[in-house]
Order: sequence, then C-alpha cells, then structure tokens
Amino acid sequence: MRVRVLLDDINEGDRDFDIAIFDMHPNIEVRIFNPFGRNVGRLWQYVTGFGRQTRWAHNKSFTIDGKATILGGRNIGDEYFSHNPELDFQDLDVLAIGPVARETSDAFDRYWNHELSYPASVLFNENIDRAEAEERKKRFEKRIASLTQSPYLQRLKNSDLARKMRDGKVHFEWGPGRVYVDPPDKLLHKVGDRSYQMFTDLLPYLRNAREEIIIFSPYFVPGKEGVAFLAALRKKGVRVKILTNSLSSTDVSIVHAGYSRYRKDLLRAGVELWELNKTTSIEERKARREGRIGSSKSSLHAKAFVVDRKTVFIGSLNLDQRSVSQNTEIGVLFEAPVLAQKIADEFEHHIDDAAFRVELKADEYGRERLYWHGLVNGKRTTLDHDPYISFLKRLGISLMKWMPIESQI
Repeated sequence: MRVRVLLDDINEGDRDFDIAIFDMHPNIEVRIFNPFGRNVGRLWQYVTGFGRQTRWAHNKSFTIDGKATILGGRNIGDEYFSHNPELDFQDLDVLAIGPVARETSDAFDRYWNHELSYPASVLFNENIDRAEAEERKKRFEKRIASLTQSPYLQRLKNSDLARKMRDGKVHFEWGPGRVYVDPPDKLLHKVGDRSYQMFTDLLPYLRNAREEIIIFSPYFVPGKEGVAFLAALRKKGVRVKILTNSLSSTDVSIVHAGYSRYRKDLLRAGVELWELNKTTSIEERKARREGRIGSSKSSLHAKAFVVDRKTVFIGSLNLDQRSVSQNTEIGVLFEAPVLAQKIADEFEHHIDDAAFRVELKADEYGRERLYWHGLVNGKRTTLDHDPYISFLKRLGISLMKWMPIESQI
C-alpha cells in the first residue's frame, strides 16, 4: 500500500524531525508545499516573503484508490475528532464516490507534482539520529497500543457509521457533483487575480438563489462587496442565514474583529446571523448525556452553503478574503435535494440550542444596539454584549476592528 501525504509548511515549523521520521516509513511519502527555507528564521521569511510566504494551501481531502474521497474542512488532529478536552471543532464532511473521487485524486496529483511541492527528504537534510528515530517509533507504537482499548476508540468502532460500513449498508444520496479547486499556481500570482479563484465559479450558484441560502463559515469576513452582494439577495426576497463563530467560540479572535465590522450592516440588510454557543454544541450535549467530560470549548469549523435546499457545497473554503484571494481551497458542489434538505433541516432543528441569534434593535434612547439570544447555563437568555467575554477582551476586539488587516484574515 502506498500512502502520500501533502502538507502545507505554514504550521509545520516545529515538526521537521517528526515529519522526517514519518517520511522514513517504506510505504509513506511526505511532501511539503510552499516550504520555508531551513537556513533562515521563519519570522524573517514572513517579512521578506509577505504576500507569498504568508499564503498557503488550505485544501483538505482524503482519497482512497481514486474511488472514494472525503472532502470538507477537517484537519487531522485530536481537536477535530472530539478527542481534545480543551477544544472541539465542529466540522462537516462528505464521503463521495464515482467521478468526484477521481477529480479529487487528479487535483491532489496537480499539487503533488507542482513546482512548490518538495519531498520531505530533500528539505530535512540534517542527519537523522537513528537511535532517536527508533525511540520515537517505539513511543508511537506504545501510544497506539494504549489507545486500542480506549473508550474513545470503542465509541468509534461501535458508531452507527462504522457498523453500516462493516455491514455494507452505507446509504448514498445520488446526484451530479463537481469538484472545485484553486489551481496551485494561485500562490505564484498576484493576490486578487480572479482567474485563479474557484470562488468566482461558485458565485453564480449564490447569485441565482430564489428562496434561501444557508451559510456555514467559521471565519466570516464578507467585506463591503460581500455585504452588498448579500443585501442584493435580500432585496430579491432571498432569505439569508449565516452561522459563524462567536467571539467566545472562535480560535482566531482577530478574525472575529474583522467580521464584527460588518455585523450591523448585515443585520440592517435583513441577513439572519447566528454565532455558535461555545458550550452548547450537539457533541457537548451528547458528552454530558454519556457522562463524559466533553470539551471546555466548542468551535465551528464547517465550511458549506446550501442554496434553495437543492444545491449544497462542502469544502475547505471560508467566506473571507484570505480563503477567496490568497490561499488555495477545494470543495465539492452537489445537485442533491435530499442531502441539501437534510443539512437545512439539521440547521433549523438545532440552531436555537447550538447558537446565539444576533439581533439589532434600538434601545430606550433610540440607539442601535446588538443583542444575543441563546442558552446560558441551560436557560434562555438575552445579552447586550458578546457572551462569556470580559469587558477588557471586548475592548481589545473593538480596537482591532480599526487595524488595516482585513486582507490577511
């Protein structure tokens, strides 16, 4: 069996040794995309390579034999699989077979063979200490053995999906699907060149909505252009619903500062805004029912949109300038009414418990104020400030809003 792993280098600076050992496995090959130099400090490269080195391949896909693929926003890490006591990312994936899997495999190959893709063995030219490498391998194998009978792994093995896969009873919704992916050359061209933005091809699906759009975006910074686009949809009578992170649930506070600039304008236009409640996710409530500790913080990480409950897009794309203009992304768009309806129904059934509804209305003095309606300690509550956040942090976010950094968030 051959395993190929392609990693962007922007978050891998402290992991060279571990990646090198991983790459030493006879059946595993690792390549690094858009790598930093190993003979110069990363901070200096950030400064001198601003606009190129600060961009990255944000794509996420997992493809088996070109026949089945998983697409979505999920990274590989404990916090993305409900196994981190501090943070639990709420994600949305799709398992696809048929042409979508082949298209995803072809997209991976384009990145794998691109000039920005370097074999790990070429980058990490330091002599690997074989004794230390063997010790790391033993620790890794010991950890695997310790997890074999863990409650977490048993829950995975006994999950409804795992049972259906073992029994060959996984049900697929059939419909035409198309993979959209930014070309890897995007990182070599000027920021903002729309000919290298797959989002340009997705816009018509949103623009042609007739009744409703539901958007899931953990990092949502629409900009003035995006606000105008959504306001135009509202004038046509299209209902626009958006779920994003609250200040308490986000893992990147500065992105929330960018989003909060546009909150009032969106609400004035009639856009419906929900912000995730960090303590009332579905997984959190399930953990409590099962007597588990659960995570201390839940954060939205799903990236998707549903149009008229007929069309659904799932992928790695956030609706912010970084994803649209700078990073490379991938996702799949399905014409699948049953799947689209299911996602929309899940949103409708759980949103009031899982998120705060943000409202803009005048106070007793006629001033426009924001209010958050949602669950706090199991009780319906209305707040006049960001939930769970101290005054000092709210003040800090207010100051961040004026920083000229929108293109980077």
